[in-house]
Amino acid sequence: MADIHGAYDELFTAVPTALAGLLDEGDTGGAVAVFVDGEAVVDVWGGFADPGRTVPWQRDTIVNVFSVTKTMTALCALVLMDRGELDPDAQVARYWPEFAAAGKEKVLVRHLLSHTAGLPDWEGPVEEVYDWTTATARLAGQAPQWEPGTAAGYHSLTQGFLVGEVVRRITGRSVGEFFAAEVAGPLGADFHIGLGAEHDRRVARTVPPPGKDEDYAAGAPGRDAIPTSATALRVRDGNSLAWRRAQIPAASGFGNARSVALVQSLLACGGTVGGVRVLSPAGCERAREVQFEGEDRILGMPARYGLGYGLFGNALGWGGWGGALVWIDPEERTAIAYVTNQMREPAADNRGIELIMAAQDGLKGVRGG
Repeated sequence: MADIHGAYDELFTAVPTALAGLLDEGDTGGAVAVFVDGEAVVDVWGGFADPGRTVPWQRDTIVNVFSVTKTMTALCALVLMDRGELDPDAQVARYWPEFAAAGKEKVLVRHLLSHTAGLPDWEGPVEEVYDWTTATARLAGQAPQWEPGTAAGYHSLTQGFLVGEVVRRITGRSVGEFFAAEVAGPLGADFHIGLGAEHDRRVARTVPPPGKDEDYAAGAPGRDAIPTSATALRVRDGNSLAWRRAQIPAASGFGNARSVALVQSLLACGGTVGGVRVLSPAGCERAREVQFEGEDRILGMPARYGLGYGLFGNALGWGGWGGALVWIDPEERTAIAYVTNQMREPAADNRGIELIMAAQDGLKGVRGG
């Protein structure tokens, strides 16, 4: 069995065992964290941080979690709503006047957060996503593909720029700066949107699925696809220096399982973790207000969206291209996060769900069930 490092409550033995099983099956590396009541009951990792399997995954290894980043960007918007600085029912153009172009004057802030704004496709070259001004100007000039608010289509790469520019217009800070100062910093969370050079040595490079190379591209229907009429995101793009340095708030967040679970424990614990209040209980509940329920016209599958999160029964969360996942259960006051550098083909990737299920017996033990 693969070596697993870290610590865990004995009630949760099934979680490190499941992670070891994934590594035994051939995964390069990964980490899992389970937080209950804002405290870690599982914080484990194993495998390797490099494709050549020569660099062991360490406690401080971080990895691109792709679309799990959306949950961090959503938190920034929720914080501003909590403070009364952002109105989810306001037209986006109230904060970003240029956005009203091309028939988008009636797009509301809540449409951006719920994938109903009609701007799911990135229509420029990949290189443009590295420049904030260029990327947001492109989206401001784009026409919606449907009447905003009437349908949902996963805004895989565009959502972060849309929400992030609203955050920037209100605060004068980039979403990465705001997140660092108002969320990650106060919580002591090792998660970054826009990664500084000082962290490069800790990054685990993304490894394509078995049999694929770094030209493997996003776009598989039904799982965090990044459909586009002009380009597709490849593994080599996600592994590039330009990607790490840029702020691409839908997809370029770097962290580990511990940091993801710590931050998202805010929504599991009424907005306060470790004595630090970031949101009010009402602000947390806002994330679970259903904005859309039905067929996602991009993913081609049923979806239920709140404000910035997918909704799954009483739980909320989201997954990322490559396998990362965060699952938040406010009733259980629990946040579970899985991160990995090993991609699998999306249609056959149930690793995150398997780990969530492995944590369930432990949760029953914690609650005396």
